[in-house]
Amino acid sequence: MNPPGSRRQRVLLHAFSTFTLGGPQARFVQLANAFGPEYRHIVAAMDNRFEAGERLEPGVNWQPLKLDVKKGGALANRGAFRAVLQRTRPDLLVSYNWGAIEWSAANVPGVVPQVHVEDGFGPEEATRQLPRRVWMRRILLGWRGVPVVVASRNLERVAKEVWKLSPRRVRFLPNGVEIPSARIVEDLTGAQRPIRIGTVAGLRPEKNIARLIRAFAALRAQRAARLILVGDGPLRADLQALARELNVDRDVEFVGYLADPSLRLRDFDLFVLTSDTEQLPIALLEAMATGMPVVATRVGDVPDVLADVSPQTLCPPDDAAVRDTLTRACEQLHLWPAWAQAGREKVMNAYAKPRMLSDWKQVFDGANFNAA
Repeated sequence: MNPPGSRRQRVLLHAFSTFTLGGPQARFVQLANAFGPEYRHIVAAMDNRFEAGERLEPGVNWQPLKLDVKKGGALANRGAFRAVLQRTRPDLLVSYNWGAIEWSAANVPGVVPQVHVEDGFGPEEATRQLPRRVWMRRILLGWRGVPVVVASRNLERVAKEVWKLSPRRVRFLPNGVEIPSARIVEDLTGAQRPIRIGTVAGLRPEKNIARLIRAFAALRAQRAARLILVGDGPLRADLQALARELNVDRDVEFVGYLADPSLRLRDFDLFVLTSDTEQLPIALLEAMATGMPVVATRVGDVPDVLADVSPQTLCPPDDAAVRDTLTRACEQLHLWPAWAQAGREKVMNAYAKPRMLSDWKQVFDGANFNAA
């Protein structure tokens, strides 16, 4: 029972495809840690993996919900998930991305209030929308009037124009990050030590870390450099084999999963993003917030982020383009301090954490999107 005059703790059921650390999970961790005991979070993961919970602070009231998941399409688990909703009766169901779309099916007709969140696509939808998924989203989200939060302007366009969701039910909420103390950007012109290039990403196909390793190998043939890869995933062994094949394995560090990637982020001189598909990547924003130059593929909202920061470090998601852009950037070391400062200012002005917290508190409290 709550003390007299206190606010009742709202119960939120968060349905993820996985609760290993990625963009949506990292954002949830930020939100939950900031809001502390204000909400009770039930976290469901379709693969029953909950490693991102390691980053939740002791004051967060959360519980992992293990599931007996059946394979077989978007309706295979409808009955079982519906029973979970009826048993737990959360104040709000928050479903994340296509990988948890079954929870939207389970909530038909509406058992509990729901918000669906879209952060981006896997490799199968990097260049085109799959018709079956378009129709499923249109039916399970659009026809039912489920409020949908999108993490980029690109996704906002897709939701309205391709999925045909009502513009009144789609809300763009940009990711936000902590603004740490500014790092000192070392003048590397004429430096004797290797340039430290790095990224923070899951080792999954859509992140295309193989493209980064190949670009790094071309750079390494010209100058001393090291590559630091923070993150883990199913392609780790293949990527290690590629580094050996290109004879750069001694200069590529596979750090693995870190509960707090910022522990290594500040070791980088240059952050590189080589994904085939992204929307508004948190790792990129975190790197810029520290005061670090970046090279990135032209995907999702990334071109908008870098347009007035360092447009010359943008390139198509193509192996040759990434190789050439990385090489050029490393020939322009004198520009890195200016790129770093402009990037940090951009994040401070547009993607700082306080705005994100305010926006998401409204969502968790059940704000009416029609009034937004």
